[in-house]
Amino acid sequence: MPLSRRHFLQRLGLNGLIVLLARYGLAPSVWADEESMYLRNDELPVIKTDYPGNILIDGRFVNEDRSYVNNSFGKIFNWMMSANPQKKEKEEDPFKLKTIKLPPLNDIDKDCIIWLGHASFLIRLDGKWLLTDPCLTHPPTQERLVELPIPIEKIEPLDYLLLSHGHYDHLDRTTVENLPARGVKALLPLRMGELIRAMNKFMDTQESGWYQQFNINESFKIYFLPAQHWYLRVPWDRNKILWGSFLIERNGMKIYFAGDTAYAEHFKEIYKLFGVIDYCLLPVGAYKPTYIMKTNHTNPEEAVAAFNELHGKVFIPMHYGTFDLADEPLGEPVRWLQKLNDEKNINGELKIPDVGEIMYI
Repeated sequence: MPLSRRHFLQRLGLNGLIVLLARYGLAPSVWADEESMYLRNDELPVIKTDYPGNILIDGRFVNEDRSYVNNSFGKIFNWMMSANPQKKEKEEDPFKLKTIKLPPLNDIDKDCIIWLGHASFLIRLDGKWLLTDPCLTHPPTQERLVELPIPIEKIEPLDYLLLSHGHYDHLDRTTVENLPARGVKALLPLRMGELIRAMNKFMDTQESGWYQQFNINESFKIYFLPAQHWYLRVPWDRNKILWGSFLIERNGMKIYFAGDTAYAEHFKEIYKLFGVIDYCLLPVGAYKPTYIMKTNHTNPEEAVAAFNELHGKVFIPMHYGTFDLADEPLGEPVRWLQKLNDEKNINGELKIPDVGEIMYI
């Protein structure tokens, strides 16, 4: 029988609560004085005019929009101890993601995007394979609700690993340890390299700040861009490692992977820099209760606003249905998106893929 939130937290303890906060992407408030500096990778090009680098305050990264007020431990704890007002609706929701089994990657000979669940995508470009946010088992205290379309050890060839941030539902040690990693280059936020090399010593790593272009010798370019989020894996590393989003560009075709983010002004800035985005991979789940989640995640309506501000052509939703991370029913994000689409609120094509579905580009 599933545990109530109250009994679950009693078993979890304080250390478990810290892990839980990281799993949900919930930032507790911590006061800091204003000793600041800028940081970037000086070996990489900066693509935004006069951008000095990411701001560090007392050794911790901050968002571009610092008006967002993070949640206190007390506020988060009170939510976890409270009843879910959608509990009955959630229990009765029949929604379940469908999985399509993938063939060996070498048998796929056209460029494509493949959703593996949550924020994990395989992307093929000119014969190279990229994997985003590798969480192909499950985060702590969670179970995976959808079958993988391909075993982790069969994800080969693999050329690039793109990591938006280090929360447990986006970066899973077991996944990284078991990837066929020889020759794989991990493209990372600033200060994440040591963490990834500890998980898999065979990975080559390259770190970037926001508005920088990774150094890769390919027919496509990869840029690291902002997200409105935060970082934590253990109690003492809050925001000591950066977070962000990615844009991949090849011959004018652009794919934007938003990572984990709240709605903020960076979407407009990305459009100013890059113009129309062909494929927008945007998070739409884990948004209730609003008073907790709004500073960390986008709901479907906010994701649609972001898509429209990016002037996107194809909207591919993610970050829903794979793990049960919040109060809303699992199928609510998709139903809300479909309603927004039916009402002509999406200025482009909405593509809701099955897990493992090959979307040719």
